[in-house]
Amino acid sequence: MYTDLFIKFALGILTLIFQINIFGKGNLAPTTALDQLQNYVLGGIIGGLIYNQDITVLQFLMVLILWTLVVFILKFSRDNSSWIRNLIDGKPVQVIKNGKVLVDNCLKAGISANQLMFQLRSRGIFSTSKVKNCIFEQNGQLTVIENDEDNIRFPIISDGQINEDVLELIHKSNHWLEQEVEAAGFNSISDIYLGEYNKGKLTFFGYNDTIAKN
Repeated sequence: MYTDLFIKFALGILTLIFQINIFGKGNLAPTTALDQLQNYVLGGIIGGLIYNQDITVLQFLMVLILWTLVVFILKFSRDNSSWIRNLIDGKPVQVIKNGKVLVDNCLKAGISANQLMFQLRSRGIFSTSKVKNCIFEQNGQLTVIENDEDNIRFPIISDGQINEDVLELIHKSNHWLEQEVEAAGFNSISDIYLGEYNKGKLTFFGYNDTIAKN
């Protein structure tokens, strides 16, 4: 019994190390729903099945392999499709715009008035009239831009995908961004790992280590 227990425990630890090294270290400090889910399920598999004598070592190993495969498919799909990414992780939700609380968005995001004001107070903001833009992130935190700030705190392109919300904030179109990308020497938006918009200037970081500024 103790031999099986030790083997299962070792397999669980090795699977955890494998997932961290292959899929990245995001689950060490979860910022997305998938990272959090990966931790919960893997913890449940290891903690729930390791002491069950009816589950053989082979069955335990197959469950770990199956879960690793599921995580791989989900991560690959999320990284290559904005629709799947939004479905799995959700989208940042704007909850305050130009000092006005967007109540419908707050209710959809499940954030109460007390939570909203508590997080604003924790940043030294005591009135929504001082907020130019406030975004409720996927991890439950708020990103706040005050009236005296002009900087956009979100990437305009991430993982080869356009951030439509940022385009809306800066009042630009997809066509404008595509032209800027071509002017920077890239063939398409899918060639860009990260694109930043800072004080009216664009910076692109390509998958081939190319850096371009407009």
